[in-house]
Amino acid sequence: MQREPSHPAYLIGEWIVRIARASDYDVSGTRFLDLFAGTGEVGLDALKKGADKVVFVEKNKKRAFEIKKKVSKHFSNYKVYPEDSIKFLKSYGENFNIIFADPPYNYKDYNKLIDLALLKLEDNGIFILEHNSNNSFGADKERKYGDTVLSFFYK
Repeated sequence: MQREPSHPAYLIGEWIVRIARASDYDVSGTRFLDLFAGTGEVGLDALKKGADKVVFVEKNKKRAFEIKKKVSKHFSNYKVYPEDSIKFLKSYGENFNIIFADPPYNYKDYNKLIDLALLKLEDNGIFILEHNSNNSFGADKERKYGDTVLSFFYK
C-alpha cells in the first residue's frame, strides 16, 4: 500500500528535527531503531539526518531485503533484521536513543511493545509509537493526524 505524503511516516523527519531542537536533543550521533519498518523510509530519514546507527526490524523478509537493498546504496551504518519486533526487543543487547514503531492498526500487543521499547531506551531517549486514534496509551505527548496518532514516550 502506497502511503500519502501527509502520512506520519513521511512526517517523521520533521518530528526528528523538532525533537532535536527541543531541549538538548540532537539526532546526529544517536542510535535509532525502526520497528515494523515497512519500506524503511523512517529509518532512512534518520540516517540522512545524521543518526550514528539505524537498526531496521521488519518481519516480512521480502520487505527487509528491499530495505537493505535501498539503504546499502548510500549508507553502511545500519542493520536489517527480518524478524518479529517483540522477539527482537527481547533478545537484542543494545539500547537506543530513539525508537520508532509503526505496527499494523489491528496490532494486539501494544502494551507489551511499549513496555519492551521503554526498556530498550537510553536515558533521555524517546519512543515514538504510531497508532490508530481509537487507542490511547498514556504517552507523555500525542500528536494527531486524522485517524493516526503519534504517541511520544520519554525516558
